[in-house]
Amino acid sequence: MKKLLSLIFITTLFFTGFAQVKTDAQIADPKNNKVKPGAVKPGFGSFKQAGAKGSGNTDTVFTIIKSIPATPVKDQAMTGTCWCFATTSFIESQCLKDNLGDFDLSEMFSVRNIYLEKAKQYVLRQGHTQFGEGGLGHDLINAIAKYGAVPETVYSGLIDSTLQHNHIKLEKELKEYLDSVIKKTPVAENWVDKYEKILDEELGDAPESFKYKGKEYTPITFANDVLKFNPNDYVYITSFTHHPYYEPFILEVPDNFSNGMYYNVPLEEMLQLTKEAINAGYSVVWDADVSNDGFQQRFGSAVNFNNLPAGLKQKGDLMAGVAKEGKVDAKERQRLFENLTTQDDHLMHITGLTKSKTGNNFFLVKNSWGNVGPSSGYINVSESYFQLNTISLVIPKAAINRKLLDKLHIK
Repeated sequence: MKKLLSLIFITTLFFTGFAQVKTDAQIADPKNNKVKPGAVKPGFGSFKQAGAKGSGNTDTVFTIIKSIPATPVKDQAMTGTCWCFATTSFIESQCLKDNLGDFDLSEMFSVRNIYLEKAKQYVLRQGHTQFGEGGLGHDLINAIAKYGAVPETVYSGLIDSTLQHNHIKLEKELKEYLDSVIKKTPVAENWVDKYEKILDEELGDAPESFKYKGKEYTPITFANDVLKFNPNDYVYITSFTHHPYYEPFILEVPDNFSNGMYYNVPLEEMLQLTKEAINAGYSVVWDADVSNDGFQQRFGSAVNFNNLPAGLKQKGDLMAGVAKEGKVDAKERQRLFENLTTQDDHLMHITGLTKSKTGNNFFLVKNSWGNVGPSSGYINVSESYFQLNTISLVIPKAAINRKLLDKLHIK
C-alpha cells in the first residue's frame, strides 16, 4: 500500500515463540517510527496467546462475541494486493450471508483488470500518477462491475501452480513499458496490446468464458447471475476533519489512483456504524495504518500505544487486552494523518467482535498473510487502535441505519 514499498514480504520469522511476518506497510524511514524492511518488531514480554477462529487455544485471552461466516484465510505472498484479497473475502462473506454459495473467487483476475485501469490512467496523466500494486477497496468493486468475476479454479494468476504469487518482476516490467510508451507522442494507438501481452505472460490469459457447475458463463454473467453482484450495494466511509462531515470527498492517499469518493462521518459514528454492521451480520473492509508498533500479527492483537496511561509498565498487558489504552479524538487522528504518520498501509476484512477477559472491546479481523500468528491468520484489533488508524471502510449499504443514510443523501 505504501508509495515506496507496495510489495508484501511474507517471510515468517520466529521470535519469542510467535510467528512474525513483514507487512506490505514497511518503509525505510525510521524517523517516522516505521519498521525498516527486514526488521523484526520488538517483543513485549510473555502473556497468553490470543485466541480466535481456528487458533486451537482453549485458554484464550479473547472471547468471540460475534462472528460473521468467512472463507479460509489466504496468502497474498509477494504482492501488494491486500486491497483485492480483503475485498474479495468481503464479497465471499456477503455471498455466504445471502445464501448464494461458498465461493473461492479469483483475486488475480481482478488484480489483472486493475493493472489495466492503472495503465490507462498512467498514460493519460503522462506518468504523473501513482502506479504500483496498491489500491483501495472500491477498486475491487469497480473491477467486478466492469469486468466481472471468476472462480479461483478458472484463473489463479499463476503460470506455475507450485509457486506463490510474486509481482516484483511484473510491476517493474509494466512500469518500464508504460514509461517507454509516453516518451513518444503521439502515443501509439495499440500500446495496450503489448501491455496485455506482459500480463498474459506473467499471470496467464484472461478467460472470456468458462463452465461453472455445468453451465457456461462469461465473467460478467457469472458476477451478475451467480454472485448477484451490484456495485451500488456498497458505501465507502472515512472520518477526517479537513472536509465537512456527511459529505463525500476524494480521499487524499496515494493508492486512490481512481479518485474514489468517500463519505465523511464523525469518528464516533464511524466506530458505531462498524459495530452495528457486524452485529447485524454484515462484514466490513478495513483500510488502516499497520506499520506502528501496536500492530502485532505474531501476538494476534493490535492496540493503541499512543497516549499510554500513566504507570503502565508492561506493553504486553495492552497486547493482551488487559490494560486500558490511550484515548483517541478526531484532532489527534487528523494530526497524525496530516503529518504522514498514519498512512494507508494495508486492507483487511473485519469479520467479528471479540472481548478481552477484562472486558475491552476488539474487532476480529481476517488478514491475508496466510495462517500466521496464534489466531491462524486473524488478529484482534482494539477499538482504540481502529479509531486512531482507520483510513477508510467499505460497508454494505444494507448495514447502515436509515438516519445516517439520509444524512449522507444516499437513497
